[in-house]
Amino acid sequence: QVHVAESGGELVQTGDSLRLTCAASGLTFSDYIMAWFRQVPGGKREFVAAINWQGGGTYYADSIRGRFTIFRTFSENTVYLQMNTLEPEDTAIYYCAADPIEFFGGNYPVQWTKYDYWGQGTQVTVSS
Repeated sequence: QVHVAESGGELVQTGDSLRLTCAASGLTFSDYIMAWFRQVPGGKREFVAAINWQGGGTYYADSIRGRFTIFRTFSENTVYLQMNTLEPEDTAIYYCAADPIEFFGGNYPVQWTKYDYWGQGTQVTVSS
């Protein structure tokens, strides 16, 4: 059973940087797409970034491309989201998600319904 747990969210100022951590366990499938989503109260769960666990390829939402970086470490079974130049519009609950795959064909799902495993979320608040 895959388990993911986020941490690192906090209150920061506009322009600050923050790194979110997603600790994963039970990664016994052939490969995974690991992703970060975010959601504001009353809003839809929005795709932020994804990474192919085995190959390390990445994909980003247009809204954060160039400011956020997703990366992972095998030895620690951890996925990170490095967020730079934060804006108040980045305020949301950030979720880590895992999509087990048998073979990576180059596709990074951006719909939250494609992901089977989710963490509890971590709150990021950016004040102006």
